[in-house]
Amino acid sequence: MKSLMLAVALSTLGAPALAQEPALKTVEVRRLDAPEANQGVAADKAHLYAIDNGTIARYDKTSGVRQAEWKGDPARFPHLNACLVAGGELVCAGSNYPAVPQTSAVEVFDPVKMTHKRTIALGPGIGSLTWVDRHDGFWWAMFANYDAKGGEPGRDHRWTTLVKFDDQWRRVGGWMLPEAVLERMAPRSSSGGGFGDDGLLYVTGHDRPELYALAIPTRGGSTLDLVATLAIPFEGQAIAWDPYDRRVLWGVNRATRQVVAVRVPPVPDASAARK
Repeated sequence: MKSLMLAVALSTLGAPALAQEPALKTVEVRRLDAPEANQGVAADKAHLYAIDNGTIARYDKTSGVRQAEWKGDPARFPHLNACLVAGGELVCAGSNYPAVPQTSAVEVFDPVKMTHKRTIALGPGIGSLTWVDRHDGFWWAMFANYDAKGGEPGRDHRWTTLVKFDDQWRRVGGWMLPEAVLERMAPRSSSGGGFGDDGLLYVTGHDRPELYALAIPTRGGSTLDLVATLAIPFEGQAIAWDPYDRRVLWGVNRATRQVVAVRVPPVPDASAARK
């Protein structure tokens, strides 16, 4: 019996975490009305940016007052999904979703003037760009794949890929999502993501009110490690860490057209997961 128990214990060491029901919960701290809160939200010190395909609206973070808006040509900007403020610019992930072949671009805006500045055309290849982040001196981007609408023949949600780019947007690394997370996202993909102050990558799907804490593997392989699953009070979509309170995460509630802020608790063993 002791031998059997020891064998079972040893078999669980190093086993990947399972994305079952969330073990941790976030705490909602704020909610603001924003009719454009359909795809995602970005944040800087004083503002929030609500994103809805070809529209981006800027809101005062304190009062919730709508200050400015950018509207793009739907033919050129069919699907802006997520943005972040980096280097004084609003950097957004765009694609031609749900059209195929899938093609993607990074669209850069002036957040003060709310004008389009330039496009980094990534073209077709590995999926539909849903979000970008700046971390550790590199650009990180998620390319979604889908089972049906917006998907390409021969590729389903399992082909969703995280890509690491240098400053010239040359690919320098790539990882797949763990199977346990893909099962929760099926038949769709990752809609939001960004690195937390603990070095973990936090991603959302499209529908479930869940946040997945992932680690870049350091002991081999090209599949991200699942560290924890957290409950959030909104259904996936694009997210953004608050740059001045790094455990506050912003998301959107599509049903109510609101931006929502939650406080994310510390994830146990976050440091160990990155070693």
